[in-house]
Amino acid sequence: MSDLLELSIPWWEIVLRGTVVFFVLMVLLRLSGKRTVGQFTPFDLLVLVLLGDAMQGSMIAGDESLQGGIVLTATLMGWNYILGVTTSRSRRIERLVEGRAVVLARNGHVYGRALDDNRIGIDDLQEAMRAADCASFGDLRLAVLEKDGHISVVTGRRH
Repeated sequence: MSDLLELSIPWWEIVLRGTVVFFVLMVLLRLSGKRTVGQFTPFDLLVLVLLGDAMQGSMIAGDESLQGGIVLTATLMGWNYILGVTTSRSRRIERLVEGRAVVLARNGHVYGRALDDNRIGIDDLQEAMRAADCASFGDLRLAVLEKDGHISVVTGRRH
């Protein structure tokens, strides 16, 4: 029972480890593209779960105490809060952390390079078109990969 309440490493080391892992994972997820975050496939979910499991040991360094878990959780939640506040106040940091929307198609023309750069398949674009009741590329006025990974579609038809 005493192991439950005693830290096996100093609290500041848990904060430091949690901070490093938080930012490393944030950069890796940012580099992996918007699709990873916005449109989970079973594979994406598996990778996310495995990432958490793989990084857990490096964050807590074998400390399985209740206090260690609380310190680590507070650290991760604190950085999440700080980044949320910072991105809401700075467009530059917002673009760095969250990225920008990307035009995938305009006026019936699909930008293959934009699809490739963002690892979006034509099937994903067509699925978004169907969801927007857009029957063909000729009806497509604009398709945008939003910052959150969602594909927005605007049709040329009047309603």
